[in-house]
Amino acid sequence: MNRPFDPRAPRIVLVGTQHPGNIGSAARAMKTMGLDRLVLVAPQRFPHAEADALAAGADDVLAAAQLRPDLAAAIADCTLVIGTSARRRGVPLPELSPREAAQQLVRAQAAGGTAALVFGRERTGLENEELQRCHASVTIPANPDYSSLNLAAAVQVLAYEIRLALLAPDPLRPRAPEPVATGDDHAPATQADMERFFAHLAELLDDIDFHKGRDPAVIGQRMRRLFLRAQPDPRELRILRGVFSDVQRLLGLRN
Repeated sequence: MNRPFDPRAPRIVLVGTQHPGNIGSAARAMKTMGLDRLVLVAPQRFPHAEADALAAGADDVLAAAQLRPDLAAAIADCTLVIGTSARRRGVPLPELSPREAAQQLVRAQAAGGTAALVFGRERTGLENEELQRCHASVTIPANPDYSSLNLAAAVQVLAYEIRLALLAPDPLRPRAPEPVATGDDHAPATQADMERFFAHLAELLDDIDFHKGRDPAVIGQRMRRLFLRAQPDPRELRILRGVFSDVQRLLGLRN
């Protein structure tokens, strides 16, 4: 018998949800697929009676939902973040199918990391700045002539794919890791670690006038893509930040 909730399941993050009923329906969709980790980022109305009503028995998922003020706080401890997107955006992200996304999320969680699947607002989805915090994006291949999916329906589709990944035989699961030294230095860096790294990198590029009057946002996006794709571990980030600090000291920019 499978446990009703699997520790290899990722968290589901809903950003800026406008209608409380959608939160309840999303909780119901999650529970039917054995998912119970719900994080709500700045919902407009929650707790709310409509959310309770449409949860239809998934009250425990709602009761355990965590509230966060912004996406950065919701994914600070995550090692893999995949954002949902209904259309191509100006943010160059690896694009995954629902099945690929589910498999990557389960693998990351099973390997000892923390994985999150992020859904945006009902009308506008995730903002570009929020997508930049993701390692990849996932799009449901809906009918191009009528691709409007309710938030809860999108959660249901992707929760189903996660369920399939959780129930899959051993080939889907990650290989056992090789023995490593004590500590977590060989696990991928968390999102909070990466954001501190990106802030230090941006500071260094400003210090050496790398941009020379050009828009730093373009280089910043490309650097994000490069390092999020590489998934460095904490030790590698410390080495890189040590290099940054030495460059700043040698140039007399820092004590």
